[in-house]
Amino acid sequence: MKIVIADRLGKGQNVGKGAEAAGAEAIVVPGMGADMKLGDEMNKVAADLGISFCGSGGAGAITAQTKYGYKAKYGMRSIEEGVTAINDGYTVLGFGFMDKEELGKRIVEAYLKKQQG
Repeated sequence: MKIVIADRLGKGQNVGKGAEAAGAEAIVVPGMGADMKLGDEMNKVAADLGISFCGSGGAGAITAQTKYGYKAKYGMRSIEEGVTAINDGYTVLGFGFMDKEELGKRIVEAYLKKQQG
């Protein structure tokens, strides 16, 4: 499975490491303002999931939802909220800044478990 990670400050590498450890192909969008490119990158690579990070936890996720119709949950501040969003069928997750390997790992694990039924 493919996951795109886009951070307003050009970070996200730790989340990518965690996602890859759980078996995903992680694509980290480089550069400042990367969160606003999340939907474009997801669409380009046919990603299964996307994670956006910014101060509010919403801008990139809302843009991806508006432009491409991805089901987005945003404004999240914890890994548990992200796991719940995956279980509820969301494919784009918007968080406040949280570049942690555990986040990437747990989100991918939740997604893969959901796919197995």
